[in-house]
Amino acid sequence: MTTRVLLIDDHELIRQGLARAFERDAEMTVVGQACSVAEGVAAFDELEPHVIVTDLELPDGHGLEVVRRVRATTDSVGLVVLTMHAGDDQIFAAMEAGASAFVGKDSKATDVVSAARHAAVAPRTFLCAGLSAAMMRRATSPAPPKLSGREEEVLSLLADGLGTGEIAGSLFMSESTAKTHITHIYQKLGAANRAQALVAAMRLGLLDRASPQRF
Repeated sequence: MTTRVLLIDDHELIRQGLARAFERDAEMTVVGQACSVAEGVAAFDELEPHVIVTDLELPDGHGLEVVRRVRATTDSVGLVVLTMHAGDDQIFAAMEAGASAFVGKDSKATDVVSAARHAAVAPRTFLCAGLSAAMMRRATSPAPPKLSGREEEVLSLLADGLGTGEIAGSLFMSESTAKTHITHIYQKLGAANRAQALVAAMRLGLLDRASPQRF
């Protein structure tokens, strides 16, 4: 049976290049193309593909939104993530979202086709050339700093833009105590000021990654 493939990427040249690569595989056929999360989800519902190849960065959102929405409804569809940003964070995010494969855009088109073939056969496994190295880096990286419960509260208020006096009032503590907590937070995060502390906290997952507008 021919494997039905849906391509999602906001760059037409990339979509067309991938479509030509898939055309050379007699066991696969591209049944649709989309350039956004909304179009991709609609095409999935309408076309019922066996495999979806989606970019991470899309005009109206993130490609992992597509992965999560599809994976929430079925385990049988293969999901290939294609991206220019193939860092460790992106690899693990794709794996945790339920992707079947992760391929960098610097790879050959034939690598994408091979990943799609794998995804069609084993949609709930995860194929990624850099996964082993990423897991080694994660295993050997130093443990993130541990903040006390009170320090976490102070950090959250820092992220909301409150000053030292406002933090002290909100948490019913003296201003000197608030300053001490802030100093300890800066020390643990290796930061010299509020901006550096918030950036470090985001990177370490100590603040909500989904709400960068907080600061």
